[in-house]
Amino acid sequence: MTSRARRRPSLRTWLLPASQRRTIAELHSDLDLTEGDSASKRSAFWVMLALSSIIATAGVLADSTATVIGAMIIAPLSTPIMGTALGLAQGERRTGLRASGFVLAGSLLAVGIGIGFSALVPGDIDLLANSQIAGRTSPGLLDLAAAIATGFAGAVALSRKDVAAVLPGVAISISLVPPLAVVGVCLGAGSPTLAYGAALLFASNLLALVLAGTLIFAALGYGDEGAAAEGRPRRRASLTVGLLLALVAVPLATNSAFSYLVTVLTARVQTIAQSWVAAVPGASITDVTFVSSAVHVDVQTPGEIPPVDDLLASLTGTLPDGIPVVVTTSLGEQIDAGVVGRD
Repeated sequence: MTSRARRRPSLRTWLLPASQRRTIAELHSDLDLTEGDSASKRSAFWVMLALSSIIATAGVLADSTATVIGAMIIAPLSTPIMGTALGLAQGERRTGLRASGFVLAGSLLAVGIGIGFSALVPGDIDLLANSQIAGRTSPGLLDLAAAIATGFAGAVALSRKDVAAVLPGVAISISLVPPLAVVGVCLGAGSPTLAYGAALLFASNLLALVLAGTLIFAALGYGDEGAAAEGRPRRRASLTVGLLLALVAVPLATNSAFSYLVTVLTARVQTIAQSWVAAVPGASITDVTFVSSAVHVDVQTPGEIPPVDDLLASLTGTLPDGIPVVVTTSLGEQIDAGVVGRD
């Protein structure tokens, strides 16, 4: 039993077999843009970042998922982000700060390109009707969970010789440049609230990637290599990132709870509204949406609909008082039914 336990590989060995372990020098060569042929590295970083930002912004404005995915594939921001994680794991403040500087400058470049593109688009942009924008301005805890898992995967992939090549595929699963493009587009369109939501998504992704990468690099033993021998600075840095991530998680949790509440209320309104139009043959509810503070009920009907006062009365007790209800019919009528809870 004892000999079998001795032969059982540790978690570190299972994640990173010795035969597949990349050296710390190889990691630094890949992740430190100031090491080696720094001019070529930085040139490639800025060119690819600018191109990925242009592609992402164009894909967002065109509401094209395929184009946005293309931007994710070539976006190079994951390199300095993982460089920051490696610097924190080793306690090398300079390495971490240099990498963080590239992340900050690159983020500003992506946002600037988004602002510039939005200024070139003629007419008003219907931001909420664009799925690429709407999907990145209301982040929740599931986005945070995905970012943490991606950080783990990215650090493990970088550490292993046999899977390091799949890192671009890992980058596809987490959105870095597209949220920054959305921030720029929303700012350029004069919608700072939506820009805040996209910035929150990027910030949560960034902090989750850094924290997860730091933990994995340290767990795999890279924290014991390099210049820093003392563990206290590393622990302090990891704690700081963890606290920042916890602060970011608060609005994400709030938004998740709000989204769940809206989903529940939408389903209830759908059921009540369907019962309301059941007396009209061929009539049905095609959509129920919350827009700002109002509930919009879309009705497909061959003729007149029942009195909207009946719908308003049925919704009392289901929706909080004070919510306006708007009914839109397929005949082109838009009826302000009134406000829930007001006689």
